[in-house]
Amino acid sequence: MTTKTVSVKEAQAQFLELLDLVSMGNRVVIQKDEEPLAELLGISSPKKGKRVAGLNRGKMRMSDDFDAPLPDEFWLGEQ
Repeated sequence: MTTKTVSVKEAQAQFLELLDLVSMGNRVVIQKDEEPLAELLGISSPKKGKRVAGLNRGKMRMSDDFDAPLPDEFWLGEQ
């Protein structure tokens, strides 16, 4: 990861380019009067792995009446 330091004025002029840098894993520091003011960092998203069918077989249970209609009392809030 590299760090690029820019002034506020440069950040305003190059904002889209700075976002591209951040999306590639780089860090951007924005300075005002030679002092660090803000930092742009990318948000890391979880890596998606391959789904494997049957991986959790037997670890969940569903009742036999799972898809049976619910009684009217349930819908009327009388339960």
